[in-house]
Amino acid sequence: MTAAQTAVETIQREMTSFARRARASAGRMHPELSLVSYTLLGHLEESGGCRATDLAAHYALDKSTVSRQVAALERAGLIERRVDPEDHRVQVLHLTDAGQEILAQVTRSRRAAFQERLADWPEEDLVRFAAYLERYNAGPAGAESA
Repeated sequence: MTAAQTAVETIQREMTSFARRARASAGRMHPELSLVSYTLLGHLEESGGCRATDLAAHYALDKSTVSRQVAALERAGLIERRVDPEDHRVQVLHLTDAGQEILAQVTRSRRAAFQERLADWPEEDLVRFAAYLERYNAGPAGAESA
């Protein structure tokens, strides 16, 4: 195995561990808010609202998966549907005040957890790591399963 192959294996293993830890910590930060729900709320906040089909397309998720998540978030009072003023046939999802409050609370908790975990890292390592993550996440389409 080459050094590059070994590095890719290590990256895969460590990113899997990261994802497992992220899922577990999401439940501890807010028991009713899964990592997927948190991500969807974050996107709704960033986008100022969007259709459920847009969420599915953005995250490459099945429409039924998004539909279940959206229904749960609606039942919890974290999002609401509003008629699109430009096309009354379309319903746009928006955060409620409660959704904004929970999202802000969980974001603060997540940020504090990251800051604690990375507290001993030198600034240049943090900058380099952030750049690598941005580069990885901006990778070619079709690599979504990685």
